[in-house]
Amino acid sequence: MLIDSHCHLDRLDLTPFGGTVGGVLETAAANGVTRLLSVATDLESWPALARLTEPYPQIALSVGVHPSEDGGRAPTMVELIALGHESRVVAIGETGLDYYYGADSAARQRDWFRIHIAAARNLGKPLIVHSRAAREDTLRILAEEGAAEVGGVLHCFTEDWAMAERALALNFSISFSGIVTFKNAQSIQEAARRLPADRLLVETDSPYLAPVPHRGKPNHPAWVRHVAECVARLRGETLEQVAAVTTANYRRLFGVPGG
Repeated sequence: MLIDSHCHLDRLDLTPFGGTVGGVLETAAANGVTRLLSVATDLESWPALARLTEPYPQIALSVGVHPSEDGGRAPTMVELIALGHESRVVAIGETGLDYYYGADSAARQRDWFRIHIAAARNLGKPLIVHSRAAREDTLRILAEEGAAEVGGVLHCFTEDWAMAERALALNFSISFSGIVTFKNAQSIQEAARRLPADRLLVETDSPYLAPVPHRGKPNHPAWVRHVAECVARLRGETLEQVAAVTTANYRRLFGVPGG
């Protein structure tokens, strides 16, 4: 059994799946993927995401504002905490820092990041962290704001083992996306090999970043299997071993019971 620990179902083109989330889940299940975490990127679309996924108990949700989303409603402690109490919300995020595209909004991003961390600590729920071209500030703010108290995951990991080690020390897990399957991803692959088994997660970040052999196509949760297969090869393990440990890690981190 596999779990896609990070996808964006509200951004998926459902046409190839009969126009329904149910179709996405059927395709995923046929590939051994039985649970999903659909991650929020803004506050405006969160109610629609909740409605879209409401009929499906195997889908968990997060609430947060992506650091690159600067055209909508700013996150506040009050709103994040209120939405974070919803029964299907298991994490706060996607939050973090992205200086690759948004260096001019760095100060605003740092403020929002701190708000998310404070909300997560208030709720006692883990963080889903996006970090791109912002390594030092990401780690510094996590440390300054006491994020280790709730922990979380650095999703779609694109850094190296040195950053992974520092994240582990802050009580964070590491999630690998389809990027780990790319030929030029040697530093990411090294991190996947060296990561302690109890901090490992896999994801699609769909509809983005489709793994080899589907690179360049719209991604979807079933293809987390390719990510897990690649990670298994890198670690000298079987797919079944990686599936078992990542499922256990997901359930423990996000407080999702078995069954």
